[in-house]
Amino acid sequence: MSLMPPLGLNPLGAAPPAGALSQRRAGALWDDMARALLLCLIILAALTFRNYGISTDEEVQHIYGKKLLSFYLSGFTDRSAFHFKDLYLYGGLFDLVTALVVPISPFEEYETRHLLCALVGVLGIAGCWRYARLLAGPRAGFLAAALLALSGVYYGAMFNNTKDVPFAAGMVWTLYFATRIIGQMPAPRRSAVLKFGLALGLTLSIRVGGVLAGFYLAVALALYVVLVAWQGGLRPALGVVRRSVPPLLPAIPLAYAVMALFWPWAVQKPLNPLEALRVVSHFPIDIQTLFMGQMVSSAAPPALYLPVYLGVKLPEAVLLGTLAAVALAALWVVRGGWRSVDGAFGAVRWVPLALAAFLPVILFMLMRPSVYNGIRHFLFVAPPMAVLAGIAIDRLWSGAEALGRRTGQAYGAAGIAVAVLYAWQLGAMHPNQYVYYNQFTGGLKGAEGRFELDYWGNSQHEALAELVALVERENGGKAPPRQYTLSVCGNTLAVRFELPPWLKLVNGTGLDWRKADFFMAFTQVKQCPSLLGGQPIIEIAADDVPLTIVKDRRPPLAEIPTE
Repeated sequence: MSLMPPLGLNPLGAAPPAGALSQRRAGALWDDMARALLLCLIILAALTFRNYGISTDEEVQHIYGKKLLSFYLSGFTDRSAFHFKDLYLYGGLFDLVTALVVPISPFEEYETRHLLCALVGVLGIAGCWRYARLLAGPRAGFLAAALLALSGVYYGAMFNNTKDVPFAAGMVWTLYFATRIIGQMPAPRRSAVLKFGLALGLTLSIRVGGVLAGFYLAVALALYVVLVAWQGGLRPALGVVRRSVPPLLPAIPLAYAVMALFWPWAVQKPLNPLEALRVVSHFPIDIQTLFMGQMVSSAAPPALYLPVYLGVKLPEAVLLGTLAAVALAALWVVRGGWRSVDGAFGAVRWVPLALAAFLPVILFMLMRPSVYNGIRHFLFVAPPMAVLAGIAIDRLWSGAEALGRRTGQAYGAAGIAVAVLYAWQLGAMHPNQYVYYNQFTGGLKGAEGRFELDYWGNSQHEALAELVALVERENGGKAPPRQYTLSVCGNTLAVRFELPPWLKLVNGTGLDWRKADFFMAFTQVKQCPSLLGGQPIIEIAADDVPLTIVKDRRPPLAEIPTE
């Protein structure tokens, strides 16, 4: 029995009737638009990756990658990577690849990391396109890709979140190949199985949480067997098991081998991956994190922490589209779409997507693992939600077109207007797009003081660039004749590697940081800006919300032009 029913037989509503030729032409147009979008994102990443600061986690991750490379270059004798801080609990795929690329890169090491991370982020957007296209056609695929690309929480993180962005990209591709396997049941093709195993292994090579993708596939396959038993009895169900299990088995050793290559600690002992899963799910860290105007413990977050942060960090179109998808699925159930054979089996291929979008949120609310920095650790939920939203928006568009040509055109025009608004918002926030908040909480102004903003101090990179330009401008465009000092309250990594010779960072040098010539503070920690006095000369803001300020403390205060 095939598991590839017509598009009309699915939980998100029917596709509109159309001639085969016009449908193919329209599909080719949407595919071309998706490819153009990806090309534009690659070009944009290449033009802007140097504008982003070094995140607080990047230094240790970069060291971890070097240690993994040393493990292989030393003939497996240098095992320092296996007890380096807590990094050994994570796969080193991105960090090891970066360590290999940096020596031959024309860019600085952290610039190289940011460019590679941005390209991986675009790969994740491509995965959204292919996944939604597989389930609901080319237009839905383009819409899903556009929604994720216009999500500040994902796009802004693409440049320096070198753990969560690669993991999110790996998860969406693993889900894509899992759904292809489901569509080929009861005899999945070898190519789909091997690609799933490769994608799963690469995803596990970033975070052990990639095991969830395997669980999603297992649940869908089990449901498929149950439906076969429901329709035909136990004997056909057992026949499906005997026929499908052997072709699926090669995915397991392939995924394990790939994981072992990039995460060698995981295979030193058989239970190491389970140990990593146990530790990272309740990470032994207790810091204060801002939630709805209150500081809460990261070790015991409120059950609503993740749902609320998702509700204010994802774009309104993604949230409303996801709700529309749930409503369309519920309508399909109420109308009895599951009662037909094609309808019931067709719904199985939606199981991994539904689980990927909602199960992590449910598990969080039940288990309340350690969490901070908003949805950073759950960024992998954003692509599945974008896929759901893209498909639902596509289905509603089809419904609008069924009401008449003008209605369909008005729907499309409204979508374009929303996309332009989102693009303008992200452009105005550049390069701090990851601090984006939607209008459900009043944007950044409404989030200020209630939710976390620039927790990585990304804006300090821009602040340093403006400080350097300002001081050199007051000296006729040249380096000043004397050495200046700078103290930082925030992420010193964001400035440490960008300092000109005439500017010295005094944090951690033994010098009195309170006597620095310039003071830089990010507003993520409320106490930072008030720690030292001085004349404010630079303010880096997004949507008029200050993210980083710089004060001039030179005695006597110099007359510094601010233009």
